[in-house]
Amino acid sequence: MPISRLFTVGIATLALAACASSVPAYQQASSDRSYGYRDTAIESNRYRISYRANNSSVASDYALLRAAELTIANGYDWFEIVSADTENSGNRNSGSSVRIGGSTGSFGSGVGVGVGIGLGGGQISSSSVRILEIVMGNGEKPATPNAYDARTVQQNIRPRMNVR
Repeated sequence: MPISRLFTVGIATLALAACASSVPAYQQASSDRSYGYRDTAIESNRYRISYRANNSSVASDYALLRAAELTIANGYDWFEIVSADTENSGNRNSGSSVRIGGSTGSFGSGVGVGVGIGLGGGQISSSSVRILEIVMGNGEKPATPNAYDARTVQQNIRPRMNVR
């Protein structure tokens, strides 16, 4: 294999590894703009929960997990989502990036690699926030599609999302 092709394959592999999207850790948010959950008690059995993550699927799963945790911590069996919303934001401050380009022509072929380093102080480049308002209860779970057994939610989401 020619050196240029080997170099191209090596750089492409590094770029893919650098760009691989990983699931952020499940955690409490340290600020309004950081990844993680925030919750507010509205009444003794009613909470507003938000989870900011790098994509809407992760934000949704983590918001459900937080709802289940709060339900159990407050001595309840189930929760019902009475309101839900998702807010998506685009790039606020572009972070680090890796770009690879290649070309061939009558004068030969070439490969270019560009590396950008964001100096924006670690701000989120894109995110999704899932906002839930829940009501918690005991006994038999309501027969509605927005009612969840808190322990079952934890048992299903924790292993799938690698949360301890």
